[in-house]
Amino acid sequence: MKEDLLPIGKMAALNRISIPTLRLYDQKGLLKPRYIDPETGYRYYHISQNARLDMIVYMKELGMSLSQIAQALQKEDISLIEELLSQKNEQIHQQMRQLQAQHDAVERAIMSIERYRKSPVTGTLSLEYIDRRYVWGIPCSSNFYSSGIRCYETLLRELRLKLEEQGFQQIHSYNIGTSITREDFEAGRFTASRIFIFASHRDRAGGVSLQTVESGMYACVYLDNFDDEIACAQKLRDYCRKNGYHISGDYICEVMTGFNVFDSDPRSMFLRLQVPVTFRK
Repeated sequence: MKEDLLPIGKMAALNRISIPTLRLYDQKGLLKPRYIDPETGYRYYHISQNARLDMIVYMKELGMSLSQIAQALQKEDISLIEELLSQKNEQIHQQMRQLQAQHDAVERAIMSIERYRKSPVTGTLSLEYIDRRYVWGIPCSSNFYSSGIRCYETLLRELRLKLEEQGFQQIHSYNIGTSITREDFEAGRFTASRIFIFASHRDRAGGVSLQTVESGMYACVYLDNFDDEIACAQKLRDYCRKNGYHISGDYICEVMTGFNVFDSDPRSMFLRLQVPVTFRK
């Protein structure tokens, strides 16, 4: 009988796996030796068992755990295998979405840092074309313009809690925007309207309801100090009036970067203040 069997070492070498792996498969009930010598305890396998071993390896490469493989093989139910693979397929898609979100965030961070390095001095005004963007946010429960940075930090925590409820990764919450309605901005009333993240169109494809910030020409000013926002925003409004630009939408303060690499208190931020404008022809 033993002449028709393969010792565990030969079975392992034939299938390019280790002897401990075959022992583990035996322990888990995945692949039992065809014969175990009662005197030596040596394990022997039949060549026909390669088919089952191939299936185990294949299912592992599909991402199934050993316990899932054992469950499927023991029940010999193809529908169970299909169900397990469907679950694994959804898990893989979720991982892909998470990696894509990280990739998008890394690209945004690189672009923001490069913009920071090449930006003009604080308070310099410019006219820029900004492409279409997508945002998700919540109404501001308080006005940080009158209450200060602590109020802003509280609003940021509120936003992050809501983001978690929507299934967003925290990595989204490092590119933040706040807005003031066009009416309030033009009237010189600094009342925070919304706080939001800049998201990707892929988030919209994932079933999240996003708002669109249309592309167009924007009057902008850059600054690197939270406390200078109101003064720079007033300068931005005066710039639009002086040049005859028609403000066509809400004012946005965009946090381009918020890396506290140089100091820890207060929060370091590089900001782009912006309003969409149109021109009289």
